Amino acid sequence: QAQLVESGGGLVQAGGSLRLSCAASESIFSINAMGWYRQAPGKQRELVASIRVFGSPNYADSVKGRFTISRDNAKNTVYLQMNSLKPEDTAVYYCNTDPYVRSYWGQGTQVTVSS
Repeated sequence: QAQLVESGGGLVQAGGSLRLSCAASESIFSINAMGWYRQAPGKQRELVASIRVFGSPNYADSVKGRFTISRDNAKNTVYLQMNSLKPEDTAVYYCNTDPYVRSYWGQGTQVTVSS
């Protein structure tokens, strides 16, 4: 069964940093582009960053220059390094394939940025 487990969220002040991790089952990680998504209260879930198995990453304009996505194919893990965090980055962050598969959504990890 495909499984994605996110971790690393927390409470941080504006300007701070967090690093999110997502451990994936090999069956989905090894052949798919992976993405980090987020959903803020009252808003739709959005893709913020994605990375192919062997390729350059892509970012939403809102996080470009502040967030860095990376993947360790040996560990079946994808990371999201978030720097210069802003209050508007507050959301539940999820990982999934890109494009996403509904049945892969996990619990996500909460990121809260205080002003």
